[in-house]
Amino acid sequence: MKVMSFNTQHCLNYTTKVIDYQIMADAITGLGADIVGLNEMRDKGESIGYEAQTAKLSELTGMKYHYFAKAIDVGGNNPYGNAILSKYPIEKAEVIPVPDPTERKYRGNYETRCLLKVKLTNGITVMIIHFGLNPDEQENAVKTVLDNLEDTKCVLMGDFNVEPDNTVLDPIRERMSDTANVFEKELLSFPSKNAVKKIDYIFVSKDVDTVCADIPEIIASDHRPHFAELKF
Repeated sequence: MKVMSFNTQHCLNYTTKVIDYQIMADAITGLGADIVGLNEMRDKGESIGYEAQTAKLSELTGMKYHYFAKAIDVGGNNPYGNAILSKYPIEKAEVIPVPDPTERKYRGNYETRCLLKVKLTNGITVMIIHFGLNPDEQENAVKTVLDNLEDTKCVLMGDFNVEPDNTVLDPIRERMSDTANVFEKELLSFPSKNAVKKIDYIFVSKDVDTVCADIPEIIASDHRPHFAELKF
């Protein structure tokens, strides 16, 4: 199974700075992904530009099954969050809120996040998350992941907003394997042009083997896609 994590920045073309569904779809189909975890997606809203983006990418990629998970509304009734595209039928989808910190300890921008947990009919669980920017948000995200993690046939992916040496990831690494462990050299994911850091991940439960993994130098969104081929 080929999986892909992709922060689309609401399908904004990194070069032209306009919404561009085709370039996002081409990035997905070009890698032959069977399952795609998407971050920073919009859904149909009341403002111009808030369209059912997941459904549009589903149509363009031919990935029949899809689900959008709202984390927040932007500027009124404008849904924004995570999503999944899948070639496999979805049995169940849950949108699990990541609790906001009770007290904001840092000066960075705070934003409510969510975890999308999807059970496919083939028995595989896919979890898609987008961590916050501040350490307390990230700690809450890790706890939310751990509380909902499956120890078999499970894939966790998304934009974690932390680099690989950040200890906040240690509890996840104790229960899951990082597909980046098979990289032959260091690969970076952000920004897509002249990348300077890796903040996008695909983790798998310990019973899943990583056949290969890559972060190709694709300039579509502001993030490069993270790709992995898995054996269950």
